[in-house]
Amino acid sequence: MLFLKSTSVSKAPGIYEVDIAAKPPGKTFGIFLATDPDHPPHALLGQLKALGFENTYSSPYLHKDSGKVLDLHFQKDGTDIFKGWKTEECTHNLAAITALFEEHGITIAPRVMSMAEAYA
Repeated sequence: MLFLKSTSVSKAPGIYEVDIAAKPPGKTFGIFLATDPDHPPHALLGQLKALGFENTYSSPYLHKDSGKVLDLHFQKDGTDIFKGWKTEECTHNLAAITALFEEHGITIAPRVMSMAEAYA
């Protein structure tokens, strides 16, 4: 679940927060979204699917300010061991993710999770 200060402020229509993160060593990134379940970002979700990202987790919850939130996680299998991304796949996929979110007015900052965060 992403940390949200408020559900009254969004990054884009239907999107409260975005996190692009990878477990160490940091070549295979997941997309984590906090969305508005009453006004989901259908276009962006469709574009993620078209890029090969599959929804792997979906959980609704009520934010402390009483706003509804739908927590979504997406991942895309690669061709490396354990379906990870090879270096070329990582470069290509991050460029595609960056372009997609920029199209929706969202600047992303891919990051590698800490060991504690990744395996909590």
